[in-house]
Amino acid sequence: MESDLITWLRRRLPPHPLLRLGPGDDAAVLRMAGLAECAVTVDMLSDGVDFQLNQIDPQRAGRKALAVNLSDLAAVAARPLAGVVSVCLPRSGGGELAKALVEGMLPLAEKYDVAIAGGDTNSGDGPLVISITLLGAVSERGPLRRDGVRLGDRILVTGALGGSLLGRHLDFEPRVREALLLHERYRLHAGIDISDGLSVDLAHLAEASGCGAVLHTTNVPIHDDARRLARDRADGPSPLDRALHDGEDFELILAVPPAVAETLLAEQPLDVPLTDVGEFVAEPGLWQVDVRGARRELVPRGWEHQL
Repeated sequence: MESDLITWLRRRLPPHPLLRLGPGDDAAVLRMAGLAECAVTVDMLSDGVDFQLNQIDPQRAGRKALAVNLSDLAAVAARPLAGVVSVCLPRSGGGELAKALVEGMLPLAEKYDVAIAGGDTNSGDGPLVISITLLGAVSERGPLRRDGVRLGDRILVTGALGGSLLGRHLDFEPRVREALLLHERYRLHAGIDISDGLSVDLAHLAEASGCGAVLHTTNVPIHDDARRLARDRADGPSPLDRALHDGEDFELILAVPPAVAETLLAEQPLDVPLTDVGEFVAEPGLWQVDVRGARRELVPRGWEHQL
């Protein structure tokens, strides 16, 4: 019963200093005085598309649902504050599934100090659908936008890319703290998270800023998972192709002034590596330079929902 689930949630969800009125009422009330700007993001995930409930513990699905929203806040360098969770549950076993999803979210919510403020539940004959809306605080420097690239900016990425299907697409760490640190201490011009693939998301960044981008493919940091998939599936994409197009790495792409990029690469201020993979140019489109220095067009490929 929905009422039983709400009773469980009111007991299970921890108190939070932002919550004046939490789950159980018609609306949550948050103490957010003094907040100049608020970032809002929402992501909807479903069984069979974003995870396979018949293959994983549902707690991992709950964690991922929160993590992808946190990654969106990281992309604009906003500090997470609070969120609401809505689910459409399968009719059979929906109550226990909902509890497992919440249990998967709570450790990540505690890590990033997110108040789970409430949400909504429904049930139907289809697969699980879960949607989370998060609020975040924008710093005095403002949000990190997609349209701020300047010609000559270096393209920096965090971490390593490709092969997320082996499990990282469920268990990745959103780069919230990394984004906040970099945005506070260094001059960044633009940013985006890698949800659909390096090539696709870099193309989004360049298009929003009215420019093009050149990738030096020999510099692209390739994850060991991409190499493992290439060994196991000899007729499939190469490790580089996976790093360029696989998606769901949830690392960051940053547009950084050349002098600042040089400092960042020397200091390496994060717990994950920063790598320079190219530059933004005036010519529209996406280009790649190979080991021989030859330049050719790079067609963006990655995940895109078919509507």
